[in-house]
Amino acid sequence: MVSAAERLASNFDLSLIGKAKELKSRLWFVMGALIVARIGAYIPIPGIDPKVLADIFKQHSGGVLGVFNMFSGGALGRMTIFALAIMPYISSSIIFQLMTIASPHLAALKKEGEPGRRKINQYTRYGTVFLAFIQGYGIASGLESQHTSAGLSAVIDPGLFFRLTTAMTLVGGTMFLMWVGEQITARGIGNGISLIIFSGIVAGFPSAIAKTLEQGRTGALPTEVIIGIVVGALALVGFIVFMERAQRRIIVQYPKRQVGLKIMGGESSHLPLKLNMAGVIPPIFASSILLFPLTIAGFNQGKGPSWITTVTAYLGHGQPLYIVLYMAIIIFFSFFYTSVVFNTTDTADNLKKYGGFIAGIRPGKNTAEYLDYMITRLTTVGAIYLAFVCALPEVLIANYNIPFYLGGTSILISINVLLDFIQQVHSHLIAHQYEGLIKKSKLKGKGRG
Repeated sequence: MVSAAERLASNFDLSLIGKAKELKSRLWFVMGALIVARIGAYIPIPGIDPKVLADIFKQHSGGVLGVFNMFSGGALGRMTIFALAIMPYISSSIIFQLMTIASPHLAALKKEGEPGRRKINQYTRYGTVFLAFIQGYGIASGLESQHTSAGLSAVIDPGLFFRLTTAMTLVGGTMFLMWVGEQITARGIGNGISLIIFSGIVAGFPSAIAKTLEQGRTGALPTEVIIGIVVGALALVGFIVFMERAQRRIIVQYPKRQVGLKIMGGESSHLPLKLNMAGVIPPIFASSILLFPLTIAGFNQGKGPSWITTVTAYLGHGQPLYIVLYMAIIIFFSFFYTSVVFNTTDTADNLKKYGGFIAGIRPGKNTAEYLDYMITRLTTVGAIYLAFVCALPEVLIANYNIPFYLGGTSILISINVLLDFIQQVHSHLIAHQYEGLIKKSKLKGKGRG
């Protein structure tokens, strides 16, 4: 038998968006907020010569700065008020999520529910301010030390005042983006922070495609390579969609129980375990970890010890050491973050509390061990999948000078955010259809009365 919910889910039409007023207003709010975020990516920081900055950035854009510029939607390359984008907030969020395991105080707050979550969010905001100021001050100091081949500096009036004002401006830009993301989550559709990153990445796709086609026109990139990139990108999109939707459903049964004169329960449900439970967090965190030392090495190349040049050479994009470290960090954080977001002991205790059990598995400790076994197997496949998708394009980027926007990490993030957004729109449309059915049933009831 097909339930009413399943019939609605299979028959919903996107044309219903025009009839769902609340959903339409939420979509307009999301669009307006993302437009504001993109406008801020073009407001420059005072005291910087844009032409000289473009020449300096071109010298370093082939490395990790290109990756950071991708996450900021091109704001770093233009040195705008949103140059740091939302990355300090993401780093702070990940740090505090990981600290909930190491810190008993944060672990206790996490178990308190909504009040504890608000307190952890407050700590996360403080951490965002700290990280954004450190990164902003470091970027300002790095800009002062950079010069073009003609000896020109992008900073018009270098000094402590420039470094402090730039750092505070970047902190303000990051905090504003964080607030915009929270407003999108509360008053719009989807996760606001993810949508801001998505909009920045997607904004670079047209220029990246145009650059690739221009390389083909000039002969810098063979035609067969461009065709291979197109076919490979389409295949990669299909592969990512398949893997992100893949899940293992564990059947959970509930025994019958008597409540008064009625027999309750006796039903079965399922516990969905995603193949990639960590999402896009491992690639983002791996990029962040490799970003800091390589950025420092890139800014000080040729001006410091000789080992800095060696580090920059071995950890460049497409280099074997960089790819190995990148894959290793992704695999490590896939397991680590999965253990943070899915606690097998708590899940087993909750099942036991409500009378649920897995067929053939004793409730309690045995259920937790079984779930841990299943999660380990799924995460192993998911971690290898993430490492492959993110690392393979690195070789192509290094060998064929393909823009970062066409890499595996950017495509992975874009698809994940888009799938989540479509799913939430889907849920709102189903809720709207339910409301219509309830209103019709009430009207029929009144007519019969």
